[in-house]
Amino acid sequence: MLQTEPSAVQVGQVTAVAWPAQRSLALELAREAGQPVEWPGLGWRSPGALRLILVPDARRLDSLTSGRAPHWGAAIALPDARTILLRADGADLSRTLRHELAHLALHQAVSVRVPLWFDEGYAGWAAGEWDRLGELELNLTVVRGSIPDLRSLDGALRGSASTADAAYALAVSAVTELARRNPTGTLNPLLARLEGGADFDAAVRATTGLTMDRFEEEWQRATRRRYSVGTWLIAGGGWLVLALVVLSLRRFRRRADRVRRAALDVGWEVAPEDAPGPELDPTQERW
Repeated sequence: MLQTEPSAVQVGQVTAVAWPAQRSLALELAREAGQPVEWPGLGWRSPGALRLILVPDARRLDSLTSGRAPHWGAAIALPDARTILLRADGADLSRTLRHELAHLALHQAVSVRVPLWFDEGYAGWAAGEWDRLGELELNLTVVRGSIPDLRSLDGALRGSASTADAAYALAVSAVTELARRNPTGTLNPLLARLEGGADFDAAVRATTGLTMDRFEEEWQRATRRRYSVGTWLIAGGGWLVLALVVLSLRRFRRRADRVRRAALDVGWEVAPEDAPGPELDPTQERW
């Protein structure tokens, strides 16, 4: 009888759950998930016992999470349940898995509540998702100076796919700004205070010298300065502008050519193909 239901396999401390078609991939990812990792600001940590569920597609992910995962999401971590659900049809599964493992590591180390933008920004930073910042450089919303406040950023992270891309990149930029504002240039002092049970706002103030309101202003200012029209042009926006100029010139050239051709046609009459040709003088020499 053909098996169509998921099954579980134990790989070290990781319980891998997958459908038959994804079983071998699930075992490979489970072995990867069970390795100790050095997390920024948290040091080397073993993931401990966890469950990795590899689902075939977005529909199955939505069904198992009761709609908690956005339709465009590639994975979701449930820290309290020590569970990661990962879509098998997603791109770069290893990096996506590392992102979700970073969520588990952060929540395992820090018991106090942290804002969503910090949670996602830390996971993106820990997973090495620097290309998100590259996408931010090409985001016209940011270039126009439309930087949300941190509370609005939390909402954008759960918004549509089009807004989430920029929101995740902004979350990573906010976390890197927290690190930059500390004399060590790292998150180590901030995370040490959070591990010790300090309130998030108090920990930020103690390690950056800024209240949350002031940090928000400084982060917005730094983001506008870094991702200006100039950097947008350098990052690739200039090619878009050039392409639009070339297309406009080409369209203008075609329009001008049509006008010139129409002008050349004035006064010309083309004889029908069956019309008799001119009569020749029989006494005239022909070569």
